[in-house]
Amino acid sequence: ERLKMTKGLVTVFGGSGFIGRYAARELVKKGWRVRVACRHVNTAGDVRLAGPPGWVDIVQANIRNRESVDRALEGADAVVNLVGIMFEKGAQTFESAQREGTKVLGAAAAEKGITRFVQVSAIGADADSDADYARTKAEAEAAVREAVPTATILRPSIVFGPEDEFFNRFAAMATSPIMSVLPLLPALGGGKTRFQPVYAGDVAEAIATAVDNEAAAGKTYELGGPRTYSFNELYDVIFSTIDKRRFTVPLPFFVAKPMGYLSAAVWRYVPPFSWGFLGDPPLTADQVEMLKTDNVVADDALTLKDLGITDLESVEAIVPGYLWRFRDYGEFHKASEA
Repeated sequence: ERLKMTKGLVTVFGGSGFIGRYAARELVKKGWRVRVACRHVNTAGDVRLAGPPGWVDIVQANIRNRESVDRALEGADAVVNLVGIMFEKGAQTFESAQREGTKVLGAAAAEKGITRFVQVSAIGADADSDADYARTKAEAEAAVREAVPTATILRPSIVFGPEDEFFNRFAAMATSPIMSVLPLLPALGGGKTRFQPVYAGDVAEAIATAVDNEAAAGKTYELGGPRTYSFNELYDVIFSTIDKRRFTVPLPFFVAKPMGYLSAAVWRYVPPFSWGFLGDPPLTADQVEMLKTDNVVADDALTLKDLGITDLESVEAIVPGYLWRFRDYGEFHKASEA
């Protein structure tokens, strides 16, 4: 009986990832049933906890495979596309995962008459960008708008939360064994690039609101947190939170980019790096290219405020709650007590 009271069914592609777990919870709160479509269903079991029994389901689907996409969209009233990669590996290229995959999904949604479509892109998406990541994000936006003109596009800055790959990554680097000998971390381009980190929960609320609110149809929103930081200022937040004395060394872009090409190639093609056991590449040429441009909300952009989301979580309020694990003395002691 309770299921009959739902607003409908939303299929979330890439829903087993970082943002997807938050989005599922917010969608359920607003009365939507959620179908999580992902390549590896064994990684998504905990997403069922986003709602009561029967409200969250998991299906296997590959956004590059039309047949599996059609199955995942069966009976759906809305679609959210969270699929994206930060570096290429095997068949997972920027073109295949971000551009071509979105074309497949957009065409399938249009054929089924689905008009509620939320495409999660990124600030910096630009069809003329020298960064493949940013270029294919823009091409994906164009593809989905061509197929589903009512699609809502959301462009977040870097997203933070307990499972993020930004603050956790740099905190891990700052506490690696080599840091006790050489406590230096690179600041690409001098660390001057500006960011506007946004909390994963706020991004999820934006996704659920865009699905729920027909007034958001056909619009593009840029999602940023309550304040901006330079890369060096974010380093300072991390060092202060984990209570480690570390220093930054400016690394010019023209030096960093060849390093990025080499790193990406090794992690993509050379075993055991390509097997994934050694984590993500420390740097890619695409990341270097994107760091040349500030990652902040444009002055003329629609924002979270335009979606009715104003009480935004800050880096200072959330990040210490999960970076404490990188401190030598634990969560509740002060440095002077350790």
